[in-house]
Amino acid sequence: MILSIKQIFRVLISLLLSFVILFYFTPAAWAFCGFYVAKADSKLYNQASQVVIARKDNRTVLTMANDYQGDVKDFAMVVPVPTVLKKEQVKVAKSKIIERLDAFSAPRLVEYFDEDPCNPILYERQALSGASRGAPRPAGRLKKADNLGVTVEAKFNVGEYDIVILSAKESNGLQTWLRRNGYKIPRGARSLLQPYIRQGMKFFVAKVNLDKFEEKGYQFLRPLQISYESSKYMLPIRLGMINSTAEQDLLVYIISPKGQAEVTNYRTVKVPSNTNIPVFVKDEFKDFYKSMFKTAYTKEDKKVVFLEYAWDMGTCDPCSAQPLNRQELKDAGVFWLDEPAVDLPINPRGRRFRRPHPSNIFITRLHVRYTRNKFPEDLMFQETSNRQNFQGRYVLRHPFKGDLNCKAGRQYKRSLPRRFEKEAQNLAKLTSWNIQDIRKKMSINEQPTNSWWQSLLQWVGF
Repeated sequence: MILSIKQIFRVLISLLLSFVILFYFTPAAWAFCGFYVAKADSKLYNQASQVVIARKDNRTVLTMANDYQGDVKDFAMVVPVPTVLKKEQVKVAKSKIIERLDAFSAPRLVEYFDEDPCNPILYERQALSGASRGAPRPAGRLKKADNLGVTVEAKFNVGEYDIVILSAKESNGLQTWLRRNGYKIPRGARSLLQPYIRQGMKFFVAKVNLDKFEEKGYQFLRPLQISYESSKYMLPIRLGMINSTAEQDLLVYIISPKGQAEVTNYRTVKVPSNTNIPVFVKDEFKDFYKSMFKTAYTKEDKKVVFLEYAWDMGTCDPCSAQPLNRQELKDAGVFWLDEPAVDLPINPRGRRFRRPHPSNIFITRLHVRYTRNKFPEDLMFQETSNRQNFQGRYVLRHPFKGDLNCKAGRQYKRSLPRRFEKEAQNLAKLTSWNIQDIRKKMSINEQPTNSWWQSLLQWVGF
């Protein structure tokens, strides 16, 4: 059968439309292959303390990861708490939960690949898509500790930990009691304990039960999780500064049903973000982020709290790790998952409809690098209704390296030097790296290659 010109034209149009439909409506999973490259998680730092705070109203669940690296028999954790805790308010948490929160919220490196500028459909598509429980009851007092002014309010065992809850009248007596009872408290603790005593706070004290630790064959200390009710929304960090003159990193993951959390007694500053940087950073992301953070930290006079991530847990863009599922959220201390959703209608059976995925889970990741002279106070928080998304995000744009034998291709190629220079300047500004060194690396790794005949045509003026 011989087709007319008109019929052939219709067939071609049909094929072209089929291609466009296939291109635009194929499931998007393939489109993001290689999009997420690397993340700046807690492993970047030799010693980074990590804390998870799940809070709604006056109820708090605090999960503390132990970064202790010495002999477990010498381990002692002393945490000021606003109330006397009972055994059912303390549990051993899963280490995996903190790892999951870290992976989900870590600043990330992403990459895009320029499409062929000589193919208008692909090029235009790329241009469009290239942007992105009830209140605890006080326990009965057990005993008075001689004349030291220390009272053991509660004493129990949880997992591999022996726990005591103490109250004290003065710091000398508390320090003496701890040492007499086998807790290796560093020198200098007295002056840091006294402010908490004046505030009427109690002391959650934990040490390792060696028999249980060895019996279970644990290799690392597992996180401890405590639940309490108090109007105080704070995190005590001063005891972590005992006898330490070096800078310390602290990552705080705050989970809220409302919105972003902020620190009230220090400025909360967004970490530099959404910047295009040279593609060679893909192999040096660890050094890049550490240098970038140090530069920003120094510019802010070393006394601000950095916001690295703020996002609704129901989604992410891009996902460096999948959002936590319901069980993982509960393991992280989210106690309000099963509470009625007051903003949803009631179904005919008298029960409120539930969303398929929790939408009342907002995570804030704060990064604090602190010293005694720059952070003389504990961190005081407040919950806000701000649900604006933010992430520490750094973008690589790979230039197209195929044939550029068209007008748009030649224009694209002429635009690249200006773009590369801007990326070099961005990187130098973020990290304080030498811009000449940056330019040298870029000239090797980022210039698009041409075939020998394209180079000849350019040389003769075409």
